[in-house]
Amino acid sequence: MRPEIEQVVQLIQREDPKSLEEALALLQDTVFSFSMKVCGQRQDAEDTMQEVLLKSVPNLPKFDNPKALMVWLYKVAKNRCLMSRRKSKFAPKESLSLEDLMPDRRELEKLSGQADGTPETSLLRRENAKRLRQAVQKLPPEYRLILVLHDMEELSDADVAEITGLRLGTIRVRLHRARLFVRKELAKQDQLRVRGQTAKPAAEKIVSAQPSERRCKEMFAELSNYLDDELDDSLCEELEKHMDGCEPCKAFLLSLEHTIQQFRQAPNDSPDPSIAAGLRRQMLSQYQKVLAGRVSHPEPTKRR
Repeated sequence: MRPEIEQVVQLIQREDPKSLEEALALLQDTVFSFSMKVCGQRQDAEDTMQEVLLKSVPNLPKFDNPKALMVWLYKVAKNRCLMSRRKSKFAPKESLSLEDLMPDRRELEKLSGQADGTPETSLLRRENAKRLRQAVQKLPPEYRLILVLHDMEELSDADVAEITGLRLGTIRVRLHRARLFVRKELAKQDQLRVRGQTAKPAAEKIVSAQPSERRCKEMFAELSNYLDDELDDSLCEELEKHMDGCEPCKAFLLSLEHTIQQFRQAPNDSPDPSIAAGLRRQMLSQYQKVLAGRVSHPEPTKRR
């Protein structure tokens, strides 16, 4: 859970104007940054932020539990984003197949021969963040949502299940395939950048060939579970034993782990300051009316 959500509940409970405005600013940043990752368009993210936060005003005094507020916010924002009319022109129509996401033997061998990365400059960090956003936006929406909630908003499997209404097994499958898809997209971009090309010539198009080792393929399906400590001890030991004897698979695991780290370190987008300030004023006015209504019409005391 983002620490901002816990801060929001604490600030609201103080019931003073300064704390309330600070709480609303934190809510704006949370909803907007999440919406940008899922919607992919600033206008959609701003519309989602406004709709979700105005809808939240009557409910804010009722939330004394950060998790309840978190689930409610993400559910409403998720529904608004998925109903958005704007869709990424890159978004594939088909579901993601594990077979299509497996690297070919040439890529595995290339990964195993790569040296450690050099320290990032601020310019390179900005460029990498942009590339990551573009790759995430190419995901089908149902996969993108799971990846954003789990790896970028850092929610647990159980929280993602509560927000999406999906089974834990479905979440794990979609998360793994989403991670693999983005890793593959970033690898393609790296190749194009090295070659100094804007597109891959048709003659060089490579059809993904599956590793010849059947065990590599079996281990490949469990890599996210391994990195997230979701494997039982026996399977974990089996996978580690395989990695010790398979340098290409070990290199691929490190590549996937690096991709996941990029998700968790990705910078959050912020709303336009003038739009955010206007929305806060509107919310403050509505919130004060809600509080005034609670004072003039207190809830009746239940008889024993």
